[in-house]
Amino acid sequence: MLVYLHQYKHEEVQEGRRTSGESQTEDAVDKDAEEYFGENISDFDVETWATVEHEGDPVQRRTLTLDGVAAVSVPAEPAEDDDPALPGRTLQIRTGGGETFVPQAEIVEVQDATPDES
Repeated sequence: MLVYLHQYKHEEVQEGRRTSGESQTEDAVDKDAEEYFGENISDFDVETWATVEHEGDPVQRRTLTLDGVAAVSVPAEPAEDDDPALPGRTLQIRTGGGETFVPQAEIVEVQDATPDES
């Protein structure tokens, strides 16, 4: 299965004067990605966190795409380290190679990569 998730974390901001959608480096770096990195950014395998608003506060969110997933479990009780101030909760993702726990995540979509056409 293909699984699409949103994962959240608190912003790491100094002085706390940010708004949703504002880049932390916007004032410090005014270059396009290719000029700054010397290559097209889409060629890199990087984690991209975007600033979004949650209950009036800016938080960071990224999209995760996981392939080869056998099962997704949402525990009945939140994990001990789940942060109630953030969206999502810890999800258990099982693959053929074991299991992974993704903290502060919400399921966006789950697709069967090879649906039965009968």
